[in-house]
Amino acid sequence: MKTVAIVLALVVLAVVQLAIAGRLEQQGGVTCGQVDANMTPCISYLTQGGEPSAACCSGVKTVNGMAQSADERKTACNCLKAAANRYANLKDDAAQALPSKCGVSLNIPISRTINCDT
Repeated sequence: MKTVAIVLALVVLAVVQLAIAGRLEQQGGVTCGQVDANMTPCISYLTQGGEPSAACCSGVKTVNGMAQSADERKTACNCLKAAANRYANLKDDAAQALPSKCGVSLNIPISRTINCDT
């Protein structure tokens, strides 16, 4: 009888863990990998200037759509800051103009020096 109770408890625990994992997956969340992948097409614009490509603007729109909550915006901000600091030749004026050039009201600044905690 003890063995059946232990097995039953393990099954219940496994079901609960799967349910929680499913909810977390549905809630999503922003990762730096996602931000980096979506912003990669913008590197040439951000380092050389000119006009952002359609793929770049699509990535900006995707990042904007992913970062809905305050925590997600903070995470995306930190990811963008880290990415910006990887490129010494990043043009700050191009970074600041990117959202408007893509027709997006981005609530996340692209800057090397932004304080994402405020």
